[in-house]
Amino acid sequence: MLIFSDLFYTIWDTKLFPSFYMDHIETAKKIIREELNSNIKKFDQLGGGSINSVFLCELEKYKVVVKINNSLTFPGMFEKEKNGLLKLNQSGVRTPKVIFEKVKDSLAFLALEYIPNRSFGNWELFGEKLAILHSNKNEFFGLDYDNYVGSLKQINKNEDNWKDFYSNHRILHLTKSAFNRELLTKADSKKIEKLCLKLDTYIPYTEPSLIHGDLWSGNLIFDEQGKPVFIDPAIYYGHPEMDWAMLSLFGSYPEAAMKSYHNIIPLENSYFEREKIYQLYPLLVHLVLFGRSYYRNISEILNFYS
Repeated sequence: MLIFSDLFYTIWDTKLFPSFYMDHIETAKKIIREELNSNIKKFDQLGGGSINSVFLCELEKYKVVVKINNSLTFPGMFEKEKNGLLKLNQSGVRTPKVIFEKVKDSLAFLALEYIPNRSFGNWELFGEKLAILHSNKNEFFGLDYDNYVGSLKQINKNEDNWKDFYSNHRILHLTKSAFNRELLTKADSKKIEKLCLKLDTYIPYTEPSLIHGDLWSGNLIFDEQGKPVFIDPAIYYGHPEMDWAMLSLFGSYPEAAMKSYHNIIPLENSYFEREKIYQLYPLLVHLVLFGRSYYRNISEILNFYS
């Protein structure tokens, strides 16, 4: 996951990186010069990208962020990220402009507008923008293509109700994956299956809304005017409360954010009683990707709803 931030990322001397990265750098420079018809003044590796190699490229007139990964390992990842950014932007929220997306041999490239991140932000405006995003409705839950959440493929098969979509394409298939990796016990799997059967008793009916899909604090930045910018999406049409639950899972947000959202889209009073059900999905993602350190959080949720 990437943070476009003067405050949060570190610029590394490329001499510290092995020849594997240096080969990427030279290929990236050549492609950037060809695509943007500009000389490169500076090209620095950025820390903060856990899946991709990420660089800050200073051109003659402006800067771009360039992400590089292995197109064979993550086929179509940048194309789907590009589509997600464009979809969010068309739906009323700001995202980094896509400069270009390209695949050459086994390397994939995504060049994005560089947006310096500031430590302050207009959280009331964020709440309004999130409500605008969630006002984009759809006939089905899901999306017309699968994408990624982190480095995991995210299944977006259409369903006409949230219970079936969330159970089948978010919780149960990751539960199976975690069980096969011996990260969950058989008893855990049974608890998850029982919880999925009674989701309707906890979660009220909603129309499918366009959501960011991976809205933790690292995927929200504020530009120089303090206006919110949404990055690294994993979009689909889902339950709008998913974005709020994700935002609070690894951080917090000011009360003003939810208040301004509530003025446009009122949240059910019982939201906080079911928030942890929504957080089960990103926790399972992290369990599969990063291991047992997330097991305790999952176990607490399962025991709470048992």
